[in-house]
Amino acid sequence: MLKLKKSSDRGYANHGWLKSYHSFSFADYYDSKNMGWGNLRVINEDVINPGTGFGEHSHRNMEIITYVLSGELAHEDSLGNIKTIPPGDVQRMSAGKGVTHSEFNHAKGQNTHLLQIWIEPNIQNIKPSYEQKTVPKINKQGVLRLIASPTGEQDSVTIHADANLYAGFFNDEESATLTLNPSRKAYVHLIRGELKVNGQTISGGDALLLAQETQIQLSDGKKAEVLVFDLTA
Repeated sequence: MLKLKKSSDRGYANHGWLKSYHSFSFADYYDSKNMGWGNLRVINEDVINPGTGFGEHSHRNMEIITYVLSGELAHEDSLGNIKTIPPGDVQRMSAGKGVTHSEFNHAKGQNTHLLQIWIEPNIQNIKPSYEQKTVPKINKQGVLRLIASPTGEQDSVTIHADANLYAGFFNDEESATLTLNPSRKAYVHLIRGELKVNGQTISGGDALLLAQETQIQLSDGKKAEVLVFDLTA
């Protein structure tokens, strides 16, 4: 099964300082038929205006991944972390039994553009933790690079969830194939550009929901940046 979700099908919120596209139900955007896919619960594409951001707020029992596309994000949390997240870095925060954090764009004259991703954990009420790693673009060019996994293999960030997250850039003749277990689900989110996925062409902001498939084939990219999720059913 292969289901296309167009970019225009996403929820949208304009808060002035923040513009956000919601791939799944989130905050004031609610659709009972769009509550997630497998254990993937949230993909928000956020653009934060200069000098603004999210004040202190709390999370529990969620694996939260931040993937910055442009600009920089300043992060501070109740674990004592004070970090800057630039493009190319992958940040993982395991909320566990509870964590408070804030996120701001301190740059002048430059928006911060990012993806906020939530994956449901496979263990509840763990001790909160934080991890951040740099994955240069060259390591994602023409391949699907593992950036988050339960094992931390291939220098990915370690998530407490039964899911693997891959990132890649594809252009012209570059291609990649990912083998899937047909008893699981997968999700392809195209961040920007154009890409052919299992023979179907998608554009920036589009996504494909996959079930009972044995592989994902990526080809014919045009300045494409993509995330691929291997998920529980």
